[in-house]
Amino acid sequence: MMGRLGPFFVSCLLAFTAGHMFNYTVILYLQEAVGSDLLSGIGFGLAFGSSIVFGWFAGVVCDRVPPHRVIHAAQALFLAGLACLWWAQSEASPPTRVGWVLGGAFLGGLAWSFVGPARLTTLAQMARPEELRPATIIFNLQVLVGFGLAPLLIGMVRSHAGWGSVIALAALSFVLASLLIANLHTQANATPSGNSVMADIGEGFRVVGADPLLKQLMLAAVLGYAMTGPLQILLPKLARDILHLSELQRGAYLGLLALSLITGGVTALMVSKRVHHGSVMFGGIVAGCLVFASLSQIGSVALSATALAGVGVAGGMVISLVVSGIQARAPVALRGRVMSMYSITSQVVPALSGVAAGALVNAVGVTSAIQVSGLLLASIVALAAWRMARLRGYCGAI
Repeated sequence: MMGRLGPFFVSCLLAFTAGHMFNYTVILYLQEAVGSDLLSGIGFGLAFGSSIVFGWFAGVVCDRVPPHRVIHAAQALFLAGLACLWWAQSEASPPTRVGWVLGGAFLGGLAWSFVGPARLTTLAQMARPEELRPATIIFNLQVLVGFGLAPLLIGMVRSHAGWGSVIALAALSFVLASLLIANLHTQANATPSGNSVMADIGEGFRVVGADPLLKQLMLAAVLGYAMTGPLQILLPKLARDILHLSELQRGAYLGLLALSLITGGVTALMVSKRVHHGSVMFGGIVAGCLVFASLSQIGSVALSATALAGVGVAGGMVISLVVSGIQARAPVALRGRVMSMYSITSQVVPALSGVAAGALVNAVGVTSAIQVSGLLLASIVALAAWRMARLRGYCGAI
């Protein structure tokens, strides 16, 4: 499998690393060069939250058009967005700089809306049926590794050069990602029906709603990603205000989360054929939420780091099993639309839960916010496990 799919997986790693570099560049540039946390938040919303608007259309396109073409088009949009960022930091006058950055962020948001479902749809056409589940877990690993590598690469490049070099590295990565799959050919999933785009989107909702397991896997994705927003918002404040870590120590502490997510994904790949998937999904989310809540009471840095690693491993396992289950369950003719729903969940839910966590920490402080977030979500997942009998009994076989 790796021999045939290896170039595609390397292309995924390059593209997702460059995509997260794009996001971090938008956020950090607006924070540091422009000096506005508000604009930074708007930029992140444009770069990663646009799929709530465009992701539904992206799913239809991935079914109507050969998905490898959609990948190339999405990566061209990323390059156009990077060109806007380059112009903003090198040529634009100060009054127009913010406009160029936000315009670039919007193009990046369009690209994110399409690239996830297009790559997942392409993978389903490349992998043999018996390979689809492990191949999807490996795909998810590329997403997690890219998420962890992006800030590290930005830090390394910026320590020796400026934003221009960061942008150039991201652009080169996208170009190489496209070259690696230049000879790849796929086909449209859906037979032309003459339906409108809205009708095709509605068909996707009907198919997911009519399949109890697929619907509950989607809900599990929502529950799994709901904790990522509080993690991203509250952990930096925990490291600074409660653990009193230095800047370098905070970077290592937060980097541990990315490493443990990757470890969880690798673990899922190793044990996916030997564990009961429904139990691992519900148990992993509940355990991760409870351990996260306990971080508010831990004053030891070593113990806190160990607990955080446990949260990350549980999260990496759960998300890897969920996405592989959705991929295996999705009907071929509607795979683009189904996987776009998952991609929208993976981008929008963290943003919304992060906003909620930000409001909570402003109201009650970081210690109480961590407790409330972890315990509340654990309670919701426990209730969901009681109500979602089909997923609770899901052993992993389709």
